[in-house]
Amino acid sequence: MRPRLSTVLVKGPSMVPALRNDDIVLVRWGAEPTAGQVVLVRWASRPEQLSVKRASHPVDGGWHVVGDNPFASTDSEHLGPAEVLGVVKARLWPRPRIRL
Repeated sequence: MRPRLSTVLVKGPSMVPALRNDDIVLVRWGAEPTAGQVVLVRWASRPEQLSVKRASHPVDGGWHVVGDNPFASTDSEHLGPAEVLGVVKARLWPRPRIRL
């Protein structure tokens, strides 16, 4: 079965400058992450909360993930390993600018 795609609304400043509050991203659910990719995660201690973070490295129990904004991110430094639910494939809104 192919992983499904869906959109996710980013909330908060933890991924600035890559992503900002109210950006809409396309997530491929069930995709295997690699280090450096932006991913959708959940923590065992906060099962109701989904977060968008950057995959750092695999660890026992999941992945160590971090926010791009060290001043406004709650991530694996605070919550431990995260379960990766999917990989962010593209930002859909606002539309990426084309540089000429």
